[in-house]
Amino acid sequence: MGIVFVVICLFVGKPLLAQKDAFHSWLISQIQQEQFKAFPSFPNGSLPSYRRYAWNKQIEKADVNPFFTALVDFTLKNIEADLPPDLQLQVKQIRSNCKKVYPKFANRSGRPTYNFWPTDTPTIFPNGGWLNWFNSTQALPDDMDDTVMILLALQSSDSTAKYVHQLMAGYANGQKKSIKNTYSNLQHLPAYSTWFGNKMPVDFDICVLSNILYFVEQYRLPWQAADSASLEWIVKVIEEDKYLTEPDFISPHYQRTPVILYHLSRLMQFGNFPALKKLQPRLEQAALKAWENSTHLMDATLLHTALLRWGVQIPYEKQMPHSNWQAQITDGSFSFFIANMSSMLPRFFKKTIGSSGAGTFYYTCDAYNYALILENLVWQQKIGQKKSTP
Repeated sequence: MGIVFVVICLFVGKPLLAQKDAFHSWLISQIQQEQFKAFPSFPNGSLPSYRRYAWNKQIEKADVNPFFTALVDFTLKNIEADLPPDLQLQVKQIRSNCKKVYPKFANRSGRPTYNFWPTDTPTIFPNGGWLNWFNSTQALPDDMDDTVMILLALQSSDSTAKYVHQLMAGYANGQKKSIKNTYSNLQHLPAYSTWFGNKMPVDFDICVLSNILYFVEQYRLPWQAADSASLEWIVKVIEEDKYLTEPDFISPHYQRTPVILYHLSRLMQFGNFPALKKLQPRLEQAALKAWENSTHLMDATLLHTALLRWGVQIPYEKQMPHSNWQAQITDGSFSFFIANMSSMLPRFFKKTIGSSGAGTFYYTCDAYNYALILENLVWQQKIGQKKSTP
């Protein structure tokens, strides 16, 4: 039997719905505490994240990036209206503080794109010791994942979204370079690359592509060739079950099936994609099986949220509390995002070197873990309200 999931049960010991607001408040307070801590390494308003090298997980380094701050900001934006008024005020304050962070990572030319690391003082692997010798020569280009998540969190203007959409098309596969590290039968597709840089190899990631298409749908932008190609690539790798058999290859920057299913459910819940809708039953079965076999609270949270988005409910009698739930939020054992330097290599080396863990860094963010649990509770509440409506 899998790890549970009604998180309220984990908090109060039994499913007392009267306690739900107290638990919501506790989760939001935990996020606030993360944001208010005095961290000299992080810009004011950040929600701190850390990285561990795959070959030396005992050492944790503070990583100065906007990505996890944007993820929390975006997640809270999507659930804010479903919270009581007093908690909405707390969320607004957290989100207001987040806005202070993004300028440090903005493109220095004024273009509305963003980088994973600071652009005011170019840095790679912040607090990375000898790696920082290469800050100027090896700085990463702006990327589409950070850009769309920050623009979504900022609720940027329609004109900005339209401009960035056109800009992204100029970096799709085949525009400046052609991809060399996806499946041979799919490398002709002019899907979006992860990167804006002219020198970076083209790179496909199913989670990044899902975030880009979510952005396109959010702003109701007219579809272009790269959008259609990105959706086709997503559909093909799902049809071939690559999200189960090779999740690290189709998602070099996230790498794990629960995270992929979470992204797909979010995209499908928001947009109308008939080709994906046909595949939903197999995705539901995969998510349910993964949930039943999950051993970590955060994996169970992602999978349960995905199932709720698809309209699948877990019978209460199958839900079992996890005795060590709170420790799994903050012990650094869950990585939502993974930096993978081998993702830039040709197909053979991407697989072999990637599987060795060389150049792989695991990222953690306690505040985002709290936000994911809060999001799950809100989805449970939504489903419960629908069931009780005559």
